Amino acid sequence: MAKSDVGTRIVDDDLADNRSGHHPTFASRHLDSDRLAIATHNPGKLAEMSELVAPYGIAAISAGELGLVEPDESGTTFGENARIKAEAAANGAGFPALADDSGLVVDALDGAPGIHSARWAGPDRNFGRAMEIIEQQLRARGATTAERRRAQFVSALCLAWPDGHVEQFEARVAGTLVWPPRGDRGFGYDSMFQPDGEQRTFGEMSSDEKHGLPPHGKGLSHRARAFMKLAEACLDRH
Repeated sequence: MAKSDVGTRIVDDDLADNRSGHHPTFASRHLDSDRLAIATHNPGKLAEMSELVAPYGIAAISAGELGLVEPDESGTTFGENARIKAEAAANGAGFPALADDSGLVVDALDGAPGIHSARWAGPDRNFGRAMEIIEQQLRARGATTAERRRAQFVSALCLAWPDGHVEQFEARVAGTLVWPPRGDRGFGYDSMFQPDGEQRTFGEMSSDEKHGLPPHGKGLSHRARAFMKLAEACLDRH
């Protein structure tokens, strides 16, 4: 591969003209592999990512299945951490890898837990306890009304090749934090997040309702929205 073919492409909501809905045009690399290393050891995230890539005839293999060690997520943004994970997985697997770094950004908590969303759940990934911590901190700040409980889920996706080329995409979904949590579907903070325009939390929605892609779904979740950008740029639907 010529050096000029190795590079980075980033698509972020902030780079779009939100008033017109137009996005800048970049040259992108098409994914011609029928398999992807999914840079996660999280079963819930693997299941979502597998469902997203399946319609494109792509088999998803987790970093855990490949025996890959989780890299140190030393980035300061979702995008940086997604790239760290994707590049590590692509180099370790020897074929393209897809990584997601996502989290909950709570306005009243100055953006926390943010990129540390998984760490708040501890080594045992106890998100029930993590949601309790968020609720305690919201109450400590007097954030008891819906207006004070605004939050966003953010997802940064990075598609990386072993030769060093990466494609990056980011999306968000806004909503309100509810208490007590509702629903036992999904994972992470889903049960306390009610997206705008919906009466149910992500924890009360089926996987199709949450991240099903058009024409069958609305692409509601942050991860689905980021994936739609990736698919438009890099994939062919089967």
